[in-house]
Amino acid sequence: MMFQSFKNRLPTAEEALQGRVAPAFSLPLQHTVLGKPLSGPYPADLEVADFGLGCFWGAERAFWTVPGVWTTLVGYQGGHTPNPTYEEVCSGRTGHTEAVRVVFDPALLSYEDLLKVFWEAHDPTQGFAQGNDRGSQYRSAVYTHSPAQLAAATATRDSFQSVLSRVGYPPITTEILPAGPFYPAEPYHQQYLDKNPDGYCGLGGTGQSCPVGVAKTNG
Repeated sequence: MMFQSFKNRLPTAEEALQGRVAPAFSLPLQHTVLGKPLSGPYPADLEVADFGLGCFWGAERAFWTVPGVWTTLVGYQGGHTPNPTYEEVCSGRTGHTEAVRVVFDPALLSYEDLLKVFWEAHDPTQGFAQGNDRGSQYRSAVYTHSPAQLAAATATRDSFQSVLSRVGYPPITTEILPAGPFYPAEPYHQQYLDKNPDGYCGLGGTGQSCPVGVAKTNG
């Protein structure tokens, strides 16, 4: 019953699992689709965006197909436990969501364009769930890396809320917070649907189009 309670609420820092000082694995060197390094430091002219939109297998694929995306990787964001494992995150006792880190070229692709992909690829009104997946690790989230990203995320959320409200959806539950530590997931999760083309993908959008261009990032 204790574990089940953390599927429906986030643990406090005191309740969270202890974690570990360093990850128990090494990341692969390259993205299996894009051929770029998975881990940084990244080229200085690139930017980073972090999103949570349900199971990260399908979420990562939604972004690696976008022209202008340099690399993607999946991991754990928004929680307390350092270097968590997948099993720990799924227990609900780390506070993390399954996240996708998107490294992109702002000369080719705007942050607002990524937000459009984010809002339209999932249902951001479901709270601690996405489709048939249940638990706090599946919550919708945007973790921002600058004041400009925060402004754009908030503005597009409000615009999309107007669209969703007109067709009967409840309030958006997306968590929008400054980015904290991002812990890469285990190697077998990286580009999972490239390695397993018939694997599970829990993404399902609302069928509504998100207006973009309400706020423009300045870097």
